[in-house]
Amino acid sequence: MSRHKIIIGNDHAGTSYKMKIKDHLEKNGFEVINVGTDSEDSTDYPDYIHPLAESIEAGKAEFGVAICGSANGVAMTANKHQGVRAAIAWTDELSSLAREHNDANVICIPARFITIEEAISIVDIFVKTKFEGGRHERRVNKIACA
Repeated sequence: MSRHKIIIGNDHAGTSYKMKIKDHLEKNGFEVINVGTDSEDSTDYPDYIHPLAESIEAGKAEFGVAICGSANGVAMTANKHQGVRAAIAWTDELSSLAREHNDANVICIPARFITIEEAISIVDIFVKTKFEGGRHERRVNKIACA
């Protein structure tokens, strides 16, 4: 059985969270592709999130994890890509709903507003939750512009 691939990207505000989430995912059998900065020196999140989103669109990873201070910038950047449905989550329930109802394939973590334990739980729920389909599929199919 091949391991599930997850791509993770971040700016300077998400570096420490990225490292801990990456370690956690690898310990749980995921292959993690790191496209984020490994430094806490100021960087521009689009430089990391565009490659993350392109990898999702190309099928190189099943899910993406994008991390910045508020999660707004990474979500806005990722959602510019037609094959990406990026959702911001700061609770387990929002993470679950992003998958169940919206078939999100990128979860965006607000590192300055939640604990690392909360972030890991959000990511765990995200990768384990299945899309419900049904009435939600009709709505998801209307999201893309092209």
